[in-house]
Amino acid sequence: MLIHLQHIELITMNDSISLGDNPYLHLGLQPVINAKGTVTRLGGSLMPSEVVQAMNAASKHFVVMAELNEAVGRRIAELINVESAAVTTGAAGAITMGTAACVTLGDSTKARRLPDTSGMKNEVILQPSHRMYEAQIRLVGTKLVEVSTPQDLEAAINPNTAMLFFVNCADPSGEIKREEWIAAGKRHGVPTFCDAAADVPPLSRLSEYVNMGFDLVAFSGGKGLRGPQNAGLLLGRKELVNAARMHGEVWNGIGRALKVGKEEVVGLLAAVERFVNIDHNAEKQRYDSRVKVVAEALADVAGVTTEVHVPEIANHVPHLKIGWDTRHISVSAQDVQTQLLEGDPAIEVADYNWMSPNLRNKVNLTGVTVGVWTLQDGEEEIVGRRLREVLTMGVG
Repeated sequence: MLIHLQHIELITMNDSISLGDNPYLHLGLQPVINAKGTVTRLGGSLMPSEVVQAMNAASKHFVVMAELNEAVGRRIAELINVESAAVTTGAAGAITMGTAACVTLGDSTKARRLPDTSGMKNEVILQPSHRMYEAQIRLVGTKLVEVSTPQDLEAAINPNTAMLFFVNCADPSGEIKREEWIAAGKRHGVPTFCDAAADVPPLSRLSEYVNMGFDLVAFSGGKGLRGPQNAGLLLGRKELVNAARMHGEVWNGIGRALKVGKEEVVGLLAAVERFVNIDHNAEKQRYDSRVKVVAEALADVAGVTTEVHVPEIANHVPHLKIGWDTRHISVSAQDVQTQLLEGDPAIEVADYNWMSPNLRNKVNLTGVTVGVWTLQDGEEEIVGRRLREVLTMGVG
């Protein structure tokens, strides 16, 4: 990143380019209107000014990182009313750190041996539909054990079981639901981990899953919280969060590559403080207004239907599903997505089934989904206009 900033500064001095200009253009890259959502491949979300200012202020001073991590974790825990919190390198980093905590339970000698887990509890149990981020678990040196039914789960838990791993957005697709998963962990004294990376808003989610009984819960800091993209939260039982934080301290353990910079730590604290205090009803009204603008742009295009969709778990904000009858509009969803991306400005939208895994497409129906919460003001009009142009060309 330092190289990029130096490059931008050099161009500024030589070519009189303002630092306020878009740096991606200076690098020969085309910015994208993000009408999909807080996805990592597009950079997550955009940080509000409060977060940027906090990170800038943090960059001007040195601090003892262990003290900063502890103080920020304590403050975040107070803000969202959970027992303990730690800032991690995204939700993925929280998974690795949390797994390491469950394997070593704060034993520094064991921590230095990772990923050699011989003689330690090193089995992590999960369901087939929850196998999304298993590499982050395996980094610790664990063995994954797959179960499909409550009976399988009971039979799989043994003295070597270190953790029960659960991906919250996959709850509808697994036979063992979150309450039953938690209960099994409690019965056997095995920590349960919930990956809830994209599950805010609403605000209540930040404490809901911990209060439900999960021992550790991970959230992305760069999605709904609108903090730094490479930051995340690990919440839950104090002894486990402390054990996880130990792996991220600056010493030569498995967490060395997962250390969080002082700017990101302070930036995520600012993001959480903002998220706790903003008017969430006003935020939803703004999203509803954007959805309406896009829908109205397509209202009189023959064969097009629109429907507001709010995913139940992850990305719980209004989206607009746009479908069209292929008997009236002879263009595929993939062609629409390609034309939008190749246009100026480039626009990325989601698939029709985005955040709707159980949606059954009707015969002759295809479409795309527009996520409006990552749009900047006025971009909803551009998205609506471009969708109208592309779909109208396919009418016939």
